[in-house]
Order: sequence, then C-alpha cells, then structure tokens
Amino acid sequence: MYSNAQKVIEEFGLSIDPRKKVKDISIAYQQMIEIMKSYVRQSQIIAFDEPTASLSDNEIKVLFRTIEKLKKEGKVIIYVSHRMEELNYIADRIVVLKDGKLVTVVGKDEISQEELIRLMVGRNLGDIFNILDRNTVIGPTLMEVKNLTSDYIKNVSFELKKGEILGFAGLVGAGRTELMRAIIGIDKVKSGSIVLDGKKILNNSPWEAMKNGIVLVPEDRKTQGIFPNLSVGKNITVSVLENLSNKMGFINQNKETKLINESINKFKIKTPHAEKKIIELSGGNQQKAIVARGLATNPKVLILDEPTKGIDVGAKFEFYTLICKLAKEGIGIIVISSELPEIIGLADRIIIMKSGYITGEIMREDATEEKILRYAMLEERGDLYEAKA
Repeated sequence: MYSNAQKVIEEFGLSIDPRKKVKDISIAYQQMIEIMKSYVRQSQIIAFDEPTASLSDNEIKVLFRTIEKLKKEGKVIIYVSHRMEELNYIADRIVVLKDGKLVTVVGKDEISQEELIRLMVGRNLGDIFNILDRNTVIGPTLMEVKNLTSDYIKNVSFELKKGEILGFAGLVGAGRTELMRAIIGIDKVKSGSIVLDGKKILNNSPWEAMKNGIVLVPEDRKTQGIFPNLSVGKNITVSVLENLSNKMGFINQNKETKLINESINKFKIKTPHAEKKIIELSGGNQQKAIVARGLATNPKVLILDEPTKGIDVGAKFEFYTLICKLAKEGIGIIVISSELPEIIGLADRIIIMKSGYITGEIMREDATEEKILRYAMLEERGDLYEAKA
C-alpha cells in the first residue's frame, strides 16, 4: 500500500512521506492528497471544488498537468473556481451560477473577464481596490513584535500601527501562519516579546490572546473556524458568553439575540434565520460569521489568514470594504493572502516572509508582484538581504 502511494506521490512530483499522518502536514499538501485520492480512484467524472485555494504556483502547475492528462484519458472534469485566470487557462466551457440559478453557459473564448464578473455579481466592479474607502490617518504603533522565535519562525520583528492594514506575503511554507499562531499562543514562543498598547503581554493560548485584545480568523475555517453543527447565532456568540451571562452564570437570551441580529445585519450574513446550521451556509457567509464572532470581543488587533479563500468576487468586495471600515475605526488589521493582487491592492504595507524569516518590507505604492516574489524567493535572512536587494 505504501509502495503504491509513493508511486502516485512521485508522479505528482511531491515530497510527502506516505507514512506520515495527514494532520501533521500542511493544508496545501492535505489538498494535494485529496486530489491524488480522486486520481487513483479512476472515476469517469471528477469534480474539483476550489482545488487551488491552498496551493502554491508549482503545485497548481502539477494539478493542471494532471487535469490535462485526465482529459486526454476521456475523463469529464468539473472545475469550480473563483479565480478568473484559472478558468481562462483550463476550461473549455464556463457555467455561471448566481443565487442558485443558472445565468449562462459560454465557451471560454466567447466572453471577457469583465463580462464574466458582471454576470457573477450582477454589476461591473471595475477596479475594486481603487474605489475602496481607505483609512488615510494611520495612528501610532499599536503592537510591536520583537525577535519572536518558535519551532517554525526565527527572530521575527515587526510593528503594526493603529488603523493600519498590514499584509503578509510569501510562498506556501514561508511561516506567515506559524507567526500568527505564535502571537496568539497556539505555538509555544521560545524567545522574543509582544508589546500591545505599550504593555508587554504573553499569550499562552488563543483565549488569553482574545482577553488581551488579539483575535485570529484562521485559514482553514472548516476545521479551525466554525462549529459546524451549531447555529449561525451560536457561532457568533460563543466567544462572549461570559459577557452575556448574569452573576449566576445563566445566559441572557435577550442580550444574545440582540447581538446575533445586530451581527447578521451589520455583516450582511445571508441566512434564512439565526438558527440555521452554519455548515449549510456558503463559505463567504461562514467567514462573515467568524469575523463577527471575533469583533464581538472588541479586539485591538484582528488577524485575517486567507480571509477570501474560496469565496466569490462579490463577497470579496464586501470583505475588502469591511476591512477598510474596521481600519478606519482604529483596529490594527493583519491580512495574510496568497493572492498577490489582493495583498497589493488592500494592504497599506506588505511584509514578505520565507523559511520563517522576514525577507522584505514594501509600502503599497511601491509594491509589484515581481518585487514581492523576489523577496519571497530569497535565501538570505531579512538582515542580510539589504545589500543584494
């Protein structure tokens, strides 16, 4: 069994030990295992639902080669994606759905990207990043991370200012998520310090981080973000039940209902009612509920790890608008994204990581995809790259 698995892994050009537990490998590799599982089943019809959401460019190339191979073998491929460039590259025909209804079916060469987006969201978005209502008054330093080191990151230092949107870029495995895990106390910090609002803090758990004013919206919302069998409402209030309870420990139902309804309206969560199971909502609406939960704790710092992964263009615009609004309210925002146009268009400042180190920092007005990729592929530590940049 392991021998056969190794042959498939090698065919995909990956370095995965077939004896390793799936829970101990990266989300990107977990996704590739799902793809390889479908491949070895030799099904006549294979549906890929947002398969590249967690993959690096090299892994995407491997996937596309595999899909081309499957097509040549006569397999039917159904490919769901919100990434326009992928559809243009891989599809023969494009089916557009909106609100559960069929909008159109067209050949990929019969429609422009702009027209495709208009059909998806019901309007022409134009350049969405240029029309965002940004925070133009960045405040003083809110959080300072000094020489933070864990098992996965090494001597990382950076500052986050009040009302700033700070982007983190890098290739898969660069250490961006691991840095945030260390900040909020999921991974143990070996050395270094965190100063928030002038006060040195130590987070031994996400609960302590939340109490100190730092909230993380995780990358993998299905396994780390939502309580799938609880209602939308319970998913929103689960972190603030203490605030909604009386001295005897009983939850004030009226206060809870008020908070739930306010959150659903504020974040435009599309659900028939607050009692609906959150797993039955779209990915974008699940994400809104998780953000609503975090903001119910009144955080000073909001960390968003791949916040628009697997959600449609219209929902992305709603998220960008929300992020800018929160920054205007003085919250320090950290955004991790693998989509370079998103990180360039949204962040005020961009930090690039590789192999657990910071290798570069760029202001939005100076940022290009080429610059970010150059820093993301550097071999040197952040304190060495300056001479060669």
